[in-house]
Amino acid sequence: MRAESYYTAGQFALIRARFFRKPVSCAAGILLTILILTGLFASFLSPHEPNSAGANRQYINGPPQMPKFRDQDGSWSKPYLCTFEQQLDRKTLRRVQVENCEKKRYLTWFTRSWEYQLFSLNLGFTQFTLTSDLHLFGIETGQIHLFGTEKAGKDIFGRTLHAIWISLSIGFLALTIKLTTSLLIGGISGYFGGRIDAVLQTFTEAVRVIPSIPIYLALAVAMPDEWSSETRYFAIAFIIGAFDFPTLARRLRTHLLAERNQEYILAAKLSGSSSSRIIRRHLIPSFLSYIIVDTIINVPYIILAETSLSFLGLGLSEPVNSIGVLLSQAQDVEVQQSLLWYYIPVVFFVLMILAFVLVGDGLRDAADPYSEDGR
Repeated sequence: MRAESYYTAGQFALIRARFFRKPVSCAAGILLTILILTGLFASFLSPHEPNSAGANRQYINGPPQMPKFRDQDGSWSKPYLCTFEQQLDRKTLRRVQVENCEKKRYLTWFTRSWEYQLFSLNLGFTQFTLTSDLHLFGIETGQIHLFGTEKAGKDIFGRTLHAIWISLSIGFLALTIKLTTSLLIGGISGYFGGRIDAVLQTFTEAVRVIPSIPIYLALAVAMPDEWSSETRYFAIAFIIGAFDFPTLARRLRTHLLAERNQEYILAAKLSGSSSSRIIRRHLIPSFLSYIIVDTIINVPYIILAETSLSFLGLGLSEPVNSIGVLLSQAQDVEVQQSLLWYYIPVVFFVLMILAFVLVGDGLRDAADPYSEDGR
């Protein structure tokens, strides 16, 4: 950013300029965008249903099937897969999958397969649903499993893509609950002060001193077993979001206590603006950059909380596809010794957390008004 434009740019223009000067954060932002889009279009990218309906019973615990681009003589070819056939291993007396590259199965693009829902709107008296059966790729005959299959024959590739979106959506839903609670309690407490501030801060301190992991575990255990997967989904998001608001609420309160006596707030009062309008249109926007940065930084911790609960069997469970559910299947000794493709979702999980952390750090530095390294 040039010197003359630096001093006339707005707050978000300065943040954007400083952020783009950080190549690591920009690369993490691109990676994060790719992961979010991958999760959003998981059904389109998945050639098979990620549940029992798309399971391949003839390919249980099957290894990853990577497309080949060269024939056995070394010449280039259309992407194809070798046919896997079951044979008896005479040493272990177990059936194993053996490649037979004489039987080629070629990949196809933009194929028609299982039907998935694109959009649904329930108006009470009627419901609008938009579905599609178009997928990015498929195979001429049989099924294709890029990341292999698990013990029930479910496709790990499709489950991983859907798990990314489930984990992200829980994080975003929990953050929405956290932001709403933080803005409500912090805004009212900081603007009005006095007894209202004392009562709300007592409540905030009571919630803040509760250890997060034990309360997550206790509330997760208390959820009835008969709850559906959708109910548990919203319950986990509410539990994580409802107990994560104190830090942001206290910082917002401190900011509003300092800002409420400024001249522009007095001018708004004299012009007849209500308290809710002053908080919503003047005070909170003055703290908006910090709220955005804090929100992005907290996403990975919320995803980690959901993953930990699901991994321990206290959060989401089968048939829901989440990162924690997939990781919980990798605890068996047999998986750790010979079925290493069960750990492929870990790679996406680590990349997602790392991307959020790097983007959050970049935004935090870019939003620092005393940082001059981004000129």
